[in-house]
Amino acid sequence: MKNAETPVMKVALFGAISSFGSALMAELLRRQHEVIAVVDDLNSLAPRPGLRTKVGNLFSADRVCESIAGCSAVIVLLDAKVLPVGPEHDHAQKDLTPFEQLIATQTVLACLPRMQIQRLILVADIQLMLDQTLPDHQNPNLDQSQASALIVDSLQKSGTQWTLVSAPQGVAGLSIEHFSQTGGTVEPGLAIPLEVLSRVAAGIADELQLNLHVRQYVNFVV
Repeated sequence: MKNAETPVMKVALFGAISSFGSALMAELLRRQHEVIAVVDDLNSLAPRPGLRTKVGNLFSADRVCESIAGCSAVIVLLDAKVLPVGPEHDHAQKDLTPFEQLIATQTVLACLPRMQIQRLILVADIQLMLDQTLPDHQNPNLDQSQASALIVDSLQKSGTQWTLVSAPQGVAGLSIEHFSQTGGTVEPGLAIPLEVLSRVAAGIADELQLNLHVRQYVNFVV
């Protein structure tokens, strides 16, 4: 039963089946928010209260709009290895290239006003050089620093209430079941990552719920 005093959000999450995505899902569901996990495979997540799945594609504006329709906020984990990219992209268990991260960001930013959504949390490995000149945004061979500069420029030029986040990398072996349990033991070597990712997930949930650091960069890497 939902607490009547809790402001319920409906959050679309890209990168949900990564370990950090699992931490975010568990934290948002614990706070009684509704989560739309955007995935390539609808069977990749077991049903649970408050959680829905949609098939999506970060490189198609129409598919992104379908995925985020009716949501109050969107979270994109650009550095997750498992992202919905559509059948024409072979990226199973692989990072998006810096150029693909830029295209995915720009696609999401174009869709948010169309769907009347203001709030975006973008989690990415951002590497910025001081006084860096913006490179050619159509260059498919962008390095991470060049793509980072263009991602930040795209965010700043948008009217979106974005928060750009650097967060710890996830680890293999952690699922939503690990983050949802209230006690018990975990496999050797996973206890510390579980604690760290849980803490960062709570921080990002606070960013959404309290509308913190709007149009700012936040570093959660510890």
